[in-house]
Amino acid sequence: MHVRKDDTVLILSGNDRGKQGRVLKVFPDKNRIIIEGVRFIKRHTKPSTKNQSGGIVEKEAPINASNVMIVCSKCGEPTRIKRREITEEGHKHHTRACVKCGEVF
Repeated sequence: MHVRKDDTVLILSGNDRGKQGRVLKVFPDKNRIIIEGVRFIKRHTKPSTKNQSGGIVEKEAPINASNVMIVCSKCGEPTRIKRREITEEGHKHHTRACVKCGEVF
């Protein structure tokens, strides 16, 4: 996946288009991610030991990873990711880099 936990992303489609947020959780097998402050759903819960009062709880729901674009920390622009191999002392390291400015994530 091109998105990892703690990346800052821009939402490209849906009701939250144009919003930015931090990735909280990644589900690579389903190609979905949860973003902080985006796509809230309401869950009706019974009282339990965790939630004494019960009631309606709002939380973030997952969205498809193809609907987001990573925001570069250096240039601040939404960008695609290119994968590069850096070789140091015979070891290969796979890194992600910004297409526009070349900043390594």
